[in-house]
Amino acid sequence: MSVLVNKNSKIIVQGFTGSEGTFHAEQMIEYGTNVVGGVTPGKGGQKHLNQPVFNTVSDAVEKTGADVSIIFVPPAFAADAIMEAADAGIKVIITITEGIPVADMVKAYDYIQDKDCRLVGPNCPGVITPGEAKVGIMPGFVFKKGKVGIVSKSGTLTYEAADQVVKQGLGITTAIGIGGDPIIGTTTKEAVELLMNDDETECIVMIGEIGGQLEADAAKWIKENGNKKPVVGFIAGETAPAGRTMGHAGAIVGGSEDTAQAKKAILKENGIHVVDSPAEIGKKVAEVMKG
Repeated sequence: MSVLVNKNSKIIVQGFTGSEGTFHAEQMIEYGTNVVGGVTPGKGGQKHLNQPVFNTVSDAVEKTGADVSIIFVPPAFAADAIMEAADAGIKVIITITEGIPVADMVKAYDYIQDKDCRLVGPNCPGVITPGEAKVGIMPGFVFKKGKVGIVSKSGTLTYEAADQVVKQGLGITTAIGIGGDPIIGTTTKEAVELLMNDDETECIVMIGEIGGQLEADAAKWIKENGNKKPVVGFIAGETAPAGRTMGHAGAIVGGSEDTAQAKKAILKENGIHVVDSPAEIGKKVAEVMKG
């Protein structure tokens, strides 16, 4: 089992012929991901990376049966791309684009609420099920198949956690980079829930950061649901000055519960194995899985 993407997923790339879309689509195809085409308005009918290009997502879905889309569309047009994918019946919409205006995301977020789809991101590294599908910008070689699920607000720390887990002789079921923007589709709690309900996932790594309530909500949900699987948690941004927005637009401390210290305390109270440094993630995972 896996969550969100697997070897049967049919993936299209929105912003396919642009430089980012081209570069990462190439890497995804090389990894073995089932990329069935892409969308660039005005370039329909052409071939790119040996795959068909379509003018619209609905054309792509009709011709290829695509059910997953990855978005590399520039920030000004990315919210429209999300809504277009939802309209066309795409089930999983993974948005890599960084810097989408918050007002645009509010509109896109509201628009997709009654649609049968799941949005991951924006401003995220994507989702990978090792050995099956890499739908994102993560370095595929770091990830090996196994029984540990990863949920992370940070792209780089997703790879770091995966690398450490693999170095402990373990591996990953699915890693989900949820993104660091103030308005994102899939929350920490929702991503954790997917992995809790996945039969193959035996342990979850949850990487959060300062700002917002996402980790606290997830921690409370984990406890309320009986701590069914061990969860290892890390919160980035301990040394960040209060009140300053860091690299992620969502990483701004608004209240006393938003600090790294407060979040770590909430995680511990709810039975999560908290590590103080990202360098300890792999060891802690190995420890709790043996335990």
